[in-house]
Amino acid sequence: MTSPPLVGLPTDRKQIGPHPFLAVGEKYVRAVVEGAGATPILLPGLQPALPAGQLLEHLDGLLLTGSVSNIEPHHYSDEPSYEGNRHDPARDANTLPLIPLALSMGLPVLAICRGFQEVNVALGGSLHQKVQEQSGFLDHRENLEEPLEIQYAQVHAVTFNPGGILAGIASAPSAQVNSLHGQGVARLGKGLKVEAVAPDGLIEAFRHEGPGFLLGVQWHPEWRVTENPFYLGIFKAFGDACRLHAAQRRH
Repeated sequence: MTSPPLVGLPTDRKQIGPHPFLAVGEKYVRAVVEGAGATPILLPGLQPALPAGQLLEHLDGLLLTGSVSNIEPHHYSDEPSYEGNRHDPARDANTLPLIPLALSMGLPVLAICRGFQEVNVALGGSLHQKVQEQSGFLDHRENLEEPLEIQYAQVHAVTFNPGGILAGIASAPSAQVNSLHGQGVARLGKGLKVEAVAPDGLIEAFRHEGPGFLLGVQWHPEWRVTENPFYLGIFKAFGDACRLHAAQRRH
């Protein structure tokens, strides 16, 4: 029997009491298992960072998760961060170098929320630090006082690029998605092609134009992935790409 493909998930560095912990949200781990049909492998975000090649060479896929932290703006701009903006320098140092290497190796990548922004920055793009303060854009943040079921509820449509990956998965020109982010794409990174936009025109998804599978989404398809056919379809497509990579790696 063929073993499930191995999918790496870079960790966040969190302070719990006096000790730092390396962690990944359980919903992402479950989505890899239940949605992609793969085995999750946590990639430790140490400082100094472990060699990127050492982390990726035995994997069949890479899932870049969302997080409560944001990428430090010095990675994409000369503007300062704002007061209260939570950062994770260890994650930045570990994850950003993985992305171009994964592309060069043909490793399938699914990037969600912070991960979506990491791909854009790693490929030379930039971010709006506060989308809601940009002229013409909506407020894409969740209400943190609401229950999780409300925070992760579908709140706006995304319109797909005809002929793209997501249009194929949804078998429709648009879909409803959740929205839990304050930052967003300003300048699109090199080699990325828009897959979906929000009603205000903000880029909500992209793919890489080269060979292989790299899909990034600004929303959270991992949330109760088995209950939403569109979200599940995203993880199934990622899992299929990982299985193909695993078969090629074995030969």
